[in-house]
Amino acid sequence: METYQIPLESLLPSKKLPDGLMSTRKYKQVVSSINEIGLIEPLSVLQTDKQKKEYLLLDGHLRVLALKELGLNEAPCLFARDDETYTYNHRINRLSTVQEHYMLRRAIDRGVSKERLARAFNVNLSSINRRVNLLQGICPDAINLLQDHQFTPDVTRILRCMKSARQVEAVELMLASSSITVAHAEALLKATPPEQRADLKPEDKEKKTAPIEQMVKLEKEMNQVQDQYKEAESNYGSDLLNLMVAKGYLTKLLENEAVKTFVDKHEPEILSHFELVVNTVSMEEALNENSDEPTQSE
Repeated sequence: METYQIPLESLLPSKKLPDGLMSTRKYKQVVSSINEIGLIEPLSVLQTDKQKKEYLLLDGHLRVLALKELGLNEAPCLFARDDETYTYNHRINRLSTVQEHYMLRRAIDRGVSKERLARAFNVNLSSINRRVNLLQGICPDAINLLQDHQFTPDVTRILRCMKSARQVEAVELMLASSSITVAHAEALLKATPPEQRADLKPEDKEKKTAPIEQMVKLEKEMNQVQDQYKEAESNYGSDLLNLMVAKGYLTKLLENEAVKTFVDKHEPEILSHFELVVNTVSMEEALNENSDEPTQSE
């Protein structure tokens, strides 16, 4: 997806940020990251009126505050598609894994070292290396299919074990089941004929067979993947409700300065997790915050 440079003064917030947000560790990390390497993840916006040069900010309120603090006047933005406007979450075009890879590569091409990227995102160097080398050995057709999706770098690590045609076929199967996961990719690799494998030597291909036991195991693993997906889908609503209830309780709890001071003094790490829940507006943000993958969220 193409990004556009939009003046910050043309962005209209879609939500009210909590008081004291600029003093949180999360905000300071975002400021430090942008100051260190620039804005990696574009903002998500929606132009509600084509006649006006005003844009509704869907995702990136914290980044906008950080950009203004750093004295910047504009930012790269992604436009939400017209057919994604029926719910708030569907209007957000989050940076895909492939796009994140390209932006990290662009930062490196500008002279930013991998070590500096790791410090900016507060992750280890191996995490940066996996993101930078994400598409190595992946054919262009498979990359195009993955272009707008999110997945872990281990998925492409497994795809490298397949030849180009099989890579495309495997990605299409994962997309069809809405499950671009390591478990699914590994199952597809096990089901890949030896002649379509890129990681086997000629002598290994001759020895490679698909006994009944292996096929039964593969079928069982595929069923487990489908069951896990259905379970996650069915529990999402209740999990989100629990998150909102917890958020309300913790918000009131942290409004008590005595309690907040006590927790900050004795268990500062727990306090940071409490603040994360209080500042979270969706389950997806909570999961992204706890991930070790590099991203500038919100």
